[in-house]
Amino acid sequence: MSPRTGRPTDNRKGKPIHVRLDEHSENILEQYTTQENVSRAEAIRRGIAKLEADINK
Repeated sequence: MSPRTGRPTDNRKGKPIHVRLDEHSENILEQYTTQENVSRAEAIRRGIAKLEADINK
């Protein structure tokens, strides 16, 4: 069996990141993921995308 199993994708996510959160941030993230029914990783990606508007202002 090939070591590359799974569905092919056009948007590979090969950049891992480790973040330490305080209790307040953890609660916000948990509430958002529950409300939107998304993974923690997807919620963080959405948050980073919202930061793009602040770049080069």
